[in-house]
Amino acid sequence: MEPVVILITYPAEGDVTAFARALVQHGEAACVSVLGEVQSVYRWEGAIEQAREHQLIVKTTLDMVDALRRRVGDLHPYDTPEFLVLRVAGGEERYLAWIRDATVSGRLTETEGRAQKAEAK
Repeated sequence: MEPVVILITYPAEGDVTAFARALVQHGEAACVSVLGEVQSVYRWEGAIEQAREHQLIVKTTLDMVDALRRRVGDLHPYDTPEFLVLRVAGGEERYLAWIRDATVSGRLTETEGRAQKAEAK
């Protein structure tokens, strides 16, 4: 369960808190940090556009990326939302362990471990 960080932007006028809570509530993310409003400048369909957005930093594990991608696709108002997965090269081991434990993948592993111990008795 390798920790990763995912970058997502969300429209400033949208309910970014509800979006972030949904990612954590379902166990696909351990934490979503919502940064203050940013100005994004980008090329879209041949034109240069700009938008007020929030930058989200999602802490999760590599095995949760596909589930998060699906959930973001279901909940995000953009047709093509930013979804960039960055591998974590290192960090405070207790924090990295917490990321693993706080996701569904960590809870499943914990449950599987208890089941294996019970079977061994």
